[in-house]
Amino acid sequence: MKKEISFVGCVIGGAVSALAPAQQKPKTGWDKSPNIIYILADDLGIGDIEPYGQTRIHTPNLNRLRQQGTRFTQCYAGTAVSAPSRCSLMTGLHTGHASVRGNIGVDPEGQVPMPAGTFTMATMFKESGYATGCFGKWGLGFPGSVSDPTKVGFDRFFGYNCQTLAHDYYPDHLWDGTQRIELQQNYQQREATYSADTIHAQALQFMRDHADKPFFTFLSYTLPHAELILPHDSVYQAYCREIPEEDEKPFVQKNPNKKGAYGSTARPMASFASMVTRLDRYVGDVMQLLDSLGIADNTILIFTSDNGPHKEGGANPDYFRSYGPYRGIKRDLYEGGIRMPMLISCPGHVPAGIDNDHVMAFWDMLPTFAEAIGYDKQLSTDGISFLPTLLGREGQQEHRFLYWEFHEKQGKQAVREGYWKGIRLNVSADKPVFELYDLRTDIHEDHNVAAQYPDVARRLEALIDSCHTHSDVFNFGR
Repeated sequence: MKKEISFVGCVIGGAVSALAPAQQKPKTGWDKSPNIIYILADDLGIGDIEPYGQTRIHTPNLNRLRQQGTRFTQCYAGTAVSAPSRCSLMTGLHTGHASVRGNIGVDPEGQVPMPAGTFTMATMFKESGYATGCFGKWGLGFPGSVSDPTKVGFDRFFGYNCQTLAHDYYPDHLWDGTQRIELQQNYQQREATYSADTIHAQALQFMRDHADKPFFTFLSYTLPHAELILPHDSVYQAYCREIPEEDEKPFVQKNPNKKGAYGSTARPMASFASMVTRLDRYVGDVMQLLDSLGIADNTILIFTSDNGPHKEGGANPDYFRSYGPYRGIKRDLYEGGIRMPMLISCPGHVPAGIDNDHVMAFWDMLPTFAEAIGYDKQLSTDGISFLPTLLGREGQQEHRFLYWEFHEKQGKQAVREGYWKGIRLNVSADKPVFELYDLRTDIHEDHNVAAQYPDVARRLEALIDSCHTHSDVFNFGR
């Protein structure tokens, strides 16, 4: 499905957008409320999987997901790093309005929490009678905080509460709700229980246990975030043969206590490729489970990533062209840092085997899910439901613009209005730099045309100013 890119109202000024109108129970064709499975990879670039052009890494299950569903080509993350991108997804607010706008750690583990009582998509599903489960990495609080996942709508949480400790794939503990689960077999940095496999098994069991009622499962997998470590199974051995050893540059971990440091790996490229293929296997397991339970046609299955590809722990996004045809990686607000893969399937409802260039962002997921399940309360959101587009129907409302901010490297802000993309760099400096790109002719963002189009540059800078609301914690150092 192809359409011209046009934007209508999204937010006005710097205030949080007005309440979205209450949704009536939609005539979507589902016999009962659809299940939702949202798979969020960690630091996976848009070019890291075969459906978006990857040639070195094998992802057959994602190929199958593309064939049975829709591939979106203009999906944007919440921002270019983990915690704020996830906050945007959970709350339906862009990073100029969301409470968490950056990665700030809390000792001994965890991140800055969302405020008490924060409304999340999990809250919405729980209010609607859904069983709700989160499996993988949280990163939006600390153990016992007011935004522990079990306090913001999730019936079940299993995984890492802290995104820094999630760097370790053989951790000494995980969390089951608010209970710390000791993994004594991994003490003293022993590599016995691979956390990603354990988390995945718990997620599959949750879906089996709730197959007879609507469920929302958030699969926040850590793969393929560094560290680049996994079991050296047959897949890893195959990549060691496929990827020339001379292309590898061993990564040596220099922190003997680890605790968030990345572990050593002799074959980082083979390890990274294996991790992506392992993630692909997890997707295949989910698809097979839905088929075996007979609920695939009543389940909306989404696959995406939280931000662009990383260059950490020995990873080399240039080797795999992880950013696809775009410029930038994680922590960049250029397209490569925020434009994400997005595959969505629901047989019999979501059109199969097509591409869709609808422009959307993570904050659109909340209103889309609200419309899909007939949630009848008002929402405070920057998002717009793309359910009409998802189901191949007419009447899709479009964003006038999209906005992002990033609170590292002296601060960055970006806005996209139609085909214009504006980026403000060094926001906390005395003289920020503004760049303007025409995405019609310059998708790689090589040619700054701010000087040629001063009126457009001023308009986009004004949009940027209107979108940022004050935060005592995330304030660009001002």
